[in-house]
Amino acid sequence: MKARSMINIDFNKLNPLETRIHKKLSEYAKTNETIRINRAAELCGCSVSKISKFAKKLGFTGYKQYCDFLLGRDIPSVSHSGELTRIRRYIDDFSESMVSELLDLIDRHERIVLFGFGPSLLCAQYFSYRLRILTNKTVVAVSDEISVASMTDENTLLILMTVTGAFQSFKKIYAESKKRGCNVAMVVEEYNTDLLGQCDRIFWLSRYPQPDELRPYEKSRTVFFIFFEEVIQRLLRRKQRS
Repeated sequence: MKARSMINIDFNKLNPLETRIHKKLSEYAKTNETIRINRAAELCGCSVSKISKFAKKLGFTGYKQYCDFLLGRDIPSVSHSGELTRIRRYIDDFSESMVSELLDLIDRHERIVLFGFGPSLLCAQYFSYRLRILTNKTVVAVSDEISVASMTDENTLLILMTVTGAFQSFKKIYAESKKRGCNVAMVVEEYNTDLLGQCDRIFWLSRYPQPDELRPYEKSRTVFFIFFEEVIQRLLRRKQRS
């Protein structure tokens, strides 16, 4: 069976018990190098089946992948062999459900703020332009950390866009936006566990990394455009039917 090429972690899906399970196992992982599923069930006072279902509900393929995530281990990836090959593999494994989930988030908010640094800002500007044409929402793209928080409130969806998440932290932006009741999602291409705690929801797009020798600003944004263009195409079809 083909492995998932995308990881979509949504903490908002968890009920109070599942939230406690995640917190308990996260704390345990800080001082232990292994967490067998039987031990996890024992720690959390629930069944092994519950732990397995919880991991899948959170967005992982299973408990093993969730455990790797907790322990900061790399999730196995496929070595790259050129940008065209990488993009072809990404398209072959494309997740339509992730497009639906981001579109649902957009539908549930009156204002959309897209934030990115450097080349990611250019992607945000393009997407904001397309969204303004196809929706009746207020949509802006910004890269100013000071002003972005002032644009957010409980009716706002803030979408943080980054290829690696390594150029600069989003912690301050996230903290300030949450004070105003804003919902914060992050769209990131490459797997990076450091990004947890910097948003409410993460859309990890691809398991096919770009060359490590490239700096963040040197890496392509092709995956961003493919993913967001699918969101736009859904909106276009919706508009044509109305």
